[in-house]
Amino acid sequence: MASALAAVAGKTVTVVGGGTGLSGVLRGLKGLTATGGGDGLAGLFGVVTVTDDGGSSGRLRRELGMPPPGDIRNCLAALADDEDLLTRLFQYRFANGDGLSGHSFGNLFLAALTGVTGDFYQAVLTAEEVLSVRGKILPATLTDVHLRGRGRSGRIYRGEVAVGRSGEALADLELEPEAPPAFPAAVAALEGADLILLGPGSLYTSILPNLLIPGIREAMLRSPAPVVLLVNLMTEPGETDGMDALDHLLAIERHVGPGLIDAVAASTARPSDDRLSVYAEQGARRVRVDREAVAARGVRVIERDLLAGGDLIRHDPEAVRALAVELLEAGRG
Repeated sequence: MASALAAVAGKTVTVVGGGTGLSGVLRGLKGLTATGGGDGLAGLFGVVTVTDDGGSSGRLRRELGMPPPGDIRNCLAALADDEDLLTRLFQYRFANGDGLSGHSFGNLFLAALTGVTGDFYQAVLTAEEVLSVRGKILPATLTDVHLRGRGRSGRIYRGEVAVGRSGEALADLELEPEAPPAFPAAVAALEGADLILLGPGSLYTSILPNLLIPGIREAMLRSPAPVVLLVNLMTEPGETDGMDALDHLLAIERHVGPGLIDAVAASTARPSDDRLSVYAEQGARRVRVDREAVAARGVRVIERDLLAGGDLIRHDPEAVRALAVELLEAGRG
C-alpha cells in the first residue's frame, strides 16, 4: 500500500455515478487518500445523481422538497474513516413504525440538517464531519430534477423508478427541467481531476442522469483527465436487457455525443455458473465485451480481473483501487 500511496501522491480522482456501484468504488479508493501529511490522493470526489424518486429518498423528496438523500448517504458511509457503530447507525433502516418504516436514519439525519441549516449541501458537509469522511460527496445539481424516458414503443416513463422498470429498450432519456445548472463544486472536481471514473451503475438511472446535465458533461470534456467507464458486469432486468459493452457506449454517445469516454474497463473474470444461474432467474445476463467493436469507436479497452468474491456479482473495490493506481501512473496515455 505504501508504494501505491506514493504513486498517487498529490493526484485527484473523481467518480461519477450513483447507487451501490458508486459507493463501492469510493469504498475501495478511500484507502488511497492522504492522511497526516503523508503520501496519497490529494482529493477524492464522488459526483452523485439526484434523480431518485423511490423508497425513503422519494418520500422525503416529495414531502420535504429536498434532494433525494439515499445515494449521498451511501457514499458518505462508504467514505467514513471508521465504518463501525456511527456508520452502521447512519445506514440503519427502520423496519416498522408509523411514518418511520422504510426510512434510514441517515436519510432522516440529512433531512433534519437541511431543515436546520436551510441548505442541503451544508447538511452533507456536516455529515462529512460527523462521519470523518475521507473525501467529498457532491450532488451533480441542487435543482429538483426528474427523469423522463421514451421507450422504443413510444411509451413515456416519468421518474427514475418508472424508467428503471420500463421493461423495454429506451430510445431516449431526458431531464425535467431539460438543462439544470450543475453544482459548481462538482464542476470544479471534474475539471481538476487527474482521473475520472464513470460507474459502474445503472446506465439510465445512475450514469446518464449525470451526463445529461450540460455543466457536468462539459466539465468532463474540458478536463485533462482520462474518462474511464467501468462497464457493468451484468445486465439489469427492465433497463439494459440484452445490452453488451458496445451498446452501453453507444447509448452514452446517443445522448451526449462521441468523445466523452476515453476507455472502457471490463472484467476478464467469469462468475461461477452457480452465481450466474441465480442472476439468470431474475433475467440478468453477463455484459459481453467485443473489444474490436469498442475499439472501432476510438475507445480503448482495459481488461483486468475486477470481480469480487461472494454471492453477489459486483466489482471488487480493491481491484478497482489497483486499476485506479495503474491509470494514474499512466496518465491520459
